[in-house]
Amino acid sequence: MLPFLLFLNLFIHNLNINVGVNTCVSACHKSEAQGNQFNIWKESNHSKAFQTLQTPEADSIALSKGFNAPAAETPHCVKCHTFGTEVDESELKASFDKNQGVQCESCHGPGSGYSKLSVMKDKESAMSKGLIIHRKEKFCIQCHNSDSPTFFQFDYEPMWQQIAHSKPKVF
Repeated sequence: MLPFLLFLNLFIHNLNINVGVNTCVSACHKSEAQGNQFNIWKESNHSKAFQTLQTPEADSIALSKGFNAPAAETPHCVKCHTFGTEVDESELKASFDKNQGVQCESCHGPGSGYSKLSVMKDKESAMSKGLIIHRKEKFCIQCHNSDSPTFFQFDYEPMWQQIAHSKPKVF
């Protein structure tokens, strides 16, 4: 059953659109009883990732690497500091705000199919509608690698603990 769900998840993933972190918050991922995911994200560097590109220091780094635009406008930088820049605008709901950095759907996939409370009550149902649940270093190192001009040794386990969030309780 699980291999079928994974295949179905990949297919559905391509049909869903990104709804943004504010939709996830309104779907209960803010309360302590549901795992406090929003506050963990909000306090993380992921939520501030795009803001870091909007600084003179980031612009200086971009220029030193040979880019001719501010860091916040440089695709090489933006691709890891926010989500949604490499997808078609039709894949982003109006509620999606790229300025909110690396957000829920960066890891969990486009949420339009699974973000409704009636779907989130059942993990298998949510996965069949596109929810990705994984904990894999290979996903993280797509951005946390030596291609980043500010790269430091990435030690997966301690870094994971900084962003780890519990799964919500079933309603």
